[in-house]
Amino acid sequence: MRVSANRLLTNRAAIVRAVRNFFDERGFVEVETPVLIAAPAPEEYIETIPAEGGFLRASPELQMKQLLADGFEKIYQLGACFRGGEFGHRHRPEFTMLEWYQAGIDYRELMDFTIDLVRNVAAKNLCQSFDYLGTLVDLNLEPELITVNDAYLRYAGVPWLEALASDQIDELMTTAIEPALNKSRMTFLIDYPAERAALARIKTGHPEVAERWELYIGGMEVANAYGELTDAVEQKQRFRHAATKRNEQGMAEYPEPDSFFAALEYGMPECAGCAFGIDRLVMLLTGVADIAEIKFKNFANKTL
Repeated sequence: MRVSANRLLTNRAAIVRAVRNFFDERGFVEVETPVLIAAPAPEEYIETIPAEGGFLRASPELQMKQLLADGFEKIYQLGACFRGGEFGHRHRPEFTMLEWYQAGIDYRELMDFTIDLVRNVAAKNLCQSFDYLGTLVDLNLEPELITVNDAYLRYAGVPWLEALASDQIDELMTTAIEPALNKSRMTFLIDYPAERAALARIKTGHPEVAERWELYIGGMEVANAYGELTDAVEQKQRFRHAATKRNEQGMAEYPEPDSFFAALEYGMPECAGCAFGIDRLVMLLTGVADIAEIKFKNFANKTL
């Protein structure tokens, strides 16, 4: 039976409340950074939306990292983010992001924290085990961890370096890797190619990969996390490389994020951070297939 819009929005409010309680109980400070920003990160596969001489943020990452450099150790934020050209059952140009950072932990410790977050929020909403579009998902099961390289070998039959060299890495991720991932439990794709993690720290002893993971639940990607890069010189080099790639693809040109660079030069602590799609978490915990169902209903109209 179709769940009413009122019921879905009520469930959404309960999920968001549980998220806030989880962070508040663990000593995190909730922050609010600008939605209209002067300079986004020049990521190669994300296009921002221009507005009023600046840009609507695709993520609060750069601004939250400035707060880390200013002395905050545990911060989180819930708010609207925007990305151009994204529209589908799991995408909207405007979406709700949960993002958090913690000083003094690495990306594997952050993984354990995220597992605890998901289980805690689900338990508060009585759905640790649920059916999502015909698949039984049990959040109490031990999560599966698989490296990106192993995933390409197992599900696409090629190492990721070969897929990268032949410009097939994105196509194979969409057509071969993601559909084959375990849908019955939380699944982490870890240790991404260094070329695909412009803001992440390189893994010690493994210069070809970065300290990055993505979390999938029920076959849907819900979170992206890094062991954060804190070296200002290296970050500038990576951003300039990404800007060149964007230019070659005909993407928008961005100003340099001078305030972010200044924060790195001042000194950002070793830390890890995660961007988590709240809309997708609500979809999973309410059994909804289309992101339009769990937000303001009229936004299902693409012309708005």
